Amino acid sequence: MKGNAELLITDLISRTEAIISQAEEWRQLGIDKLNKKPSPESWSALECLEHLNRYGDFYLPEIENQISHAEKGKPKSTFVSSWLGEYFAQSMLPKEKLNKMNTFKNMNPSLSGVRADVLEDFIQQQKRMIRLLERSRDINIQKTKTAISISKWIRLRLGDTYRVVIYHNERHMVQGSKALRA
Repeated sequence: MKGNAELLITDLISRTEAIISQAEEWRQLGIDKLNKKPSPESWSALECLEHLNRYGDFYLPEIENQISHAEKGKPKSTFVSSWLGEYFAQSMLPKEKLNKMNTFKNMNPSLSGVRADVLEDFIQQQKRMIRLLERSRDINIQKTKTAISISKWIRLRLGDTYRVVIYHNERHMVQGSKALRA
């Protein structure tokens, strides 16, 4: 991906606002419906959110830390993804038929259960993501890099990290919506 950094941030904020709106609609549903699994091996809507919260617990502090240490006032007008960042981001985008991906055991909510406040935590994490995106307007999102959850040795450009995390959120919101319709 190569494009205007400001437009990328604006697009990611818009995507996150849509995610918040959808999650707020889920507040109107009963806990039984939110916990219903379409099949024994698939996740419920709340399990999808718990999975995303676990990733948020890693990425939000990591992003915040890197922003706080980034050089301020030097945003770059263009953003170019690294080949690895582009690969990860594209693999997370929701598709017509979601390709099944394995998750790490510590990120799998069906193995350990869902917390009662998962929906509220998720909405708060998404609001925090918007605040971080806003703060990123004043830094170089190509030069600033973050660690990733699967390896401490791999670092992605902040713009790529945002894309991966937000596309991953969109992907599991689609999965959660399908679970609610089942």
